[in-house]
Amino acid sequence: MKLSHFNFELPKDLLAEYPADHRDESKLMVIHRETGKIEHKLFRDLIDYFEEGDVMVLNNTKVFPARLFGNKEKTGARIEVFLLRELNQDQRLWDVLVDPARKIRIGNKLYFGEDEALVAEVIDNTTSRGRTLRFLYDGSYPDFRRKLRELGQTPLPKYIKRDVEASDEERYQTIYAKHEGAVAAPTAGLHFSKHLLKKLEIKGIDFAELTLHVGLGTFNPVEVEDLSKHKMDSEELIIEERATEIVNNAKTQKRRVCAVGTTVMRGLESAVSSEHTLNTHQGWTNKFIFPPYEFSIANAMITNFHLPKSTLLMMVSAFIGHDLMKRAYKEAILEQYRFYSYGDAMLIL
Repeated sequence: MKLSHFNFELPKDLLAEYPADHRDESKLMVIHRETGKIEHKLFRDLIDYFEEGDVMVLNNTKVFPARLFGNKEKTGARIEVFLLRELNQDQRLWDVLVDPARKIRIGNKLYFGEDEALVAEVIDNTTSRGRTLRFLYDGSYPDFRRKLRELGQTPLPKYIKRDVEASDEERYQTIYAKHEGAVAAPTAGLHFSKHLLKKLEIKGIDFAELTLHVGLGTFNPVEVEDLSKHKMDSEELIIEERATEIVNNAKTQKRRVCAVGTTVMRGLESAVSSEHTLNTHQGWTNKFIFPPYEFSIANAMITNFHLPKSTLLMMVSAFIGHDLMKRAYKEAILEQYRFYSYGDAMLIL
């Protein structure tokens, strides 16, 4: 498959700027892979497609407020700093993206907060927009992290042109988020309300959790026509024994195992044993899934509607079949489904 196979015309007005009023009232497109049948539902209707003993696998990563705005020393120029990854806790070292990057050089100092309570020094260049910062902060580590949270903003995707609002702090986070470390939300999970989760639980659906700390690499544009030459950024992945037991038991019982989101699917496929069962995992993954690909763990997936040429769209194509994916996306545009992080959802069976 080539990059050009994943291009399509997406009307700008279908990019969702805000989430649905209620989490579980987004639209849901249901796709049956075997028959090619497409249904149009609401997300809360999801429950009708699962039976007792089926398993949903959730990504319990938690988004932290990764976007900071500071001022450059001397010139006072406003600089956006996007926290990507903590490199060293003791030395307060972070990999970040800066914007505008051309103004930021090694040795520059950046000041954050009205009282300039936090200062950072640029100590290295990593990529064109990437820098390594050392934060200069006298307090304890928990105080330092508190200060970052206090000064940071919810890292909404760049395509959302409006300012961050107070409600985004809650809505750009799944209700089951536990372990802080993501700079982007695992968006398929944003549609679950407490009420819907409880109803699924009462019906006998089991839940397994993994942690994949979503980085910006998931959204990096693919810039090579030959997909096999694209390199994914590494993201931290943790799968504990309890999750493997739940998933492997469901597989043995021939139950439905549903990956809630592309991040879960990547996580599961990064920890497959030679017997096609799920292994525990503690480390990193840079797995890139594109057609043709044989999936080993999940036989169902919930996902949002993705942008043209994105790695996420490529994974969906691998799971659903390329022609059916194109037909589903054509219908989604026709039916005015909302795309991307705050958009509507798709259930693939």
